[in-house]
Amino acid sequence: MTVTVCWDPAAEQPPARVAAWRSMNAVVAGEKEAWLSLFHPDGVIEDPVGPSMFDREGKGHRGTEAISAFWDTAIANVQRFEFVIRDSHAAGDEVANVGTITTYLPGDYRVDTDGVFVYKVDDSGVIVSMRAFWETERAMATARQVQG
Repeated sequence: MTVTVCWDPAAEQPPARVAAWRSMNAVVAGEKEAWLSLFHPDGVIEDPVGPSMFDREGKGHRGTEAISAFWDTAIANVQRFEFVIRDSHAAGDEVANVGTITTYLPGDYRVDTDGVFVYKVDDSGVIVSMRAFWETERAMATARQVQG
């Protein structure tokens, strides 16, 4: 006997998954203020987790001003984003999304970043943390020039 379980993305979703979806949509649309409004004033972004080109000390971007600066550094210069979420695991007030973020950069470069993207929300569905687990070297190895 075979049992198949299907996840219905049209069904009511946990608040963390909804917040993650809204975050991705705001990034794709280039809507910085809409994106910032999804985060708690004391929220934190670790993207990627640990020291990186975006966060030399690896302590994360804490608070609205730092999260805004993260947008200016890591998001604003990207010409286009594509998010492909292959799986999503919600538990409590968090969701872990497994997928690939494809970025199109100036000079017609494309980079595919595979990772696990974890969002935590408060009781009102506002993002208190976003932690992205991905490897810089692995992502950079996918960099290639594409036809615009």
